[in-house]
Order: sequence, then structure tokens, then C-alpha cells
Amino acid sequence: MHYVLLAALCSVLVSVLLKLAKRSGVDVGQAVAWNYVATLTLTLLVLQPAAAPLRGADAPWFTLAALGVLLPTIFLALAASVRHAGIVRSDAAQRLSLLIPLLAAFTLFGQTPNGVKLIGCALGLLALACMVWRGSAGGDKAHWGWPLAVFAGFGVIDVLFKRVAAAGLPLGSSLLGVFALALAVAFIIQFMRKSRFTLRNALGGLLLGLCNFANILFYLRAHRALPEQPALVFASMNLGVVALGALVGVTLFRERLSRTNIIGLLLALVAIALLAWG
Repeated sequence: MHYVLLAALCSVLVSVLLKLAKRSGVDVGQAVAWNYVATLTLTLLVLQPAAAPLRGADAPWFTLAALGVLLPTIFLALAASVRHAGIVRSDAAQRLSLLIPLLAAFTLFGQTPNGVKLIGCALGLLALACMVWRGSAGGDKAHWGWPLAVFAGFGVIDVLFKRVAAAGLPLGSSLLGVFALALAVAFIIQFMRKSRFTLRNALGGLLLGLCNFANILFYLRAHRALPEQPALVFASMNLGVVALGALVGVTLFRERLSRTNIIGLLLALVAIALLAWG
């Protein structure tokens, strides 16, 4: 289980780095671009994926291209969400995005839901509503709009990765193709912004990419270490990120949660548990 803890820690560290970027003088857009330099390089060095499957006639390049555009775009949305809505709400929204592939499986792909998963989905949607609720401060769309964008974006990304897996493309090869495309898209965005590249931004982005890749690597190793217990790994990872993100956001960054937000946080934990073991 130590791999799950390390994966959850690295996931929350990504949010912490995004939170600290502005006060550290790091341009988030450039950091996201350099992040993909690190993740692509580490994918090649550590996972050593085969490139041959990407050259096959049946390689799902349309889906890979969609992921290549969405990953850096939603990463920027996550950064905006962390800045405006905080780590607690952003991490909860990201983890609750698992509802979207589940709902897609039920409505589009004919999977029959059981009662526990239906309850989990309902509680998850209610949790999301409670987490983005701002009461009298709800007039600022940034406080609820960005977490909803994170929820929708990561949910769509999950669906697309499942389509890539269904096409038979090995995980390492798919990560290689997606990270290469994401790197190109992220730098194109920065060139369009006419960003001034600096060493500070590059170092910040490489550190961000190291945490991002470590999150993926430790999560994969957790599944390899517990091959007979995928639900336990899935639940522990998501519950860990939500709980740890809440702890870090409240204690280190003094993020303020209303009673409704706290109820949403608790509902999110219950929903994830139900969906994992349903």
C-alpha cells in the first residue's frame, strides 16, 4: 500500500506546485509545457515503451490526438481551479470525474448498473454540487466554474484513455504518443502567447513533470503489487487524494470551507468508496 500513498502524495504535490507557482514567479503555462518534457523523457527512460504499436494501421490516432489537446488544456484549467477555488475543491472535483466514464458506460455502452453504483453516482454528483457551492460568494464564477471544468475535462480524458485501451494499444505506448502530442500542443500555446522562456519557468515545469510522472508510476506499481485487488487500489488512491488534498489545503493554505463544502467532502469520500466496491 505504500505505492498508493506515494501516488496520492505526488498527485497532491502537483496541486501544491500549481498553488505556489504565482507567488514563486513561475508562469503556469510555461511550467505545464516543460512538465511534458519531463513526463515524456521519464516515460522513455523508465517505462521504455515500444513505439511500433503507434505505427500500426489500427492505432487510434484520432483519440490520441484528442488526448494530446485535452491534457495540457485541462492541466491549465486545473491550475486556474487551484488558484481560484483552492486545492480542496480542485482535487475533489478531479477525483469525482470518475463519475463521467461510469455514467458513459451506463448510458452509451449498455453496461448494467447495480444499486450500489447508482447510489454512488448520485452521492458523487451531490458531493460535487456541495463542493463548488459558495453561498453568498457564489456570484464569482471562477470559484465554481473552474472546478466544474476540471470535473468535466478529467472525466472526458478518462473516457478517451479507456477507448485507447479498448483499441489494444499498450499503456506505455499510449502514454508515449499522448505525452509527445501534449508537449507539442503546450509549446504551441506558449509560442502563440509569445511567452518569454526563462530558466525559472523551465525548472518549475520540470519539477511539476517529475511529480506528475511519479504519480502515474506509483499508481501503476500499486496495481502491479496488488493485482488481485484493483478496487482497493482504486479506492485508496482516490480517497487518499481527496483526504490529503483537504488536509493540505486547510492546514497549509488556510482554505476556508463552509458547512456545505465539508458535507460535500464527506459525501465525496462515501461516493468513491461505494463506486469502488459496488
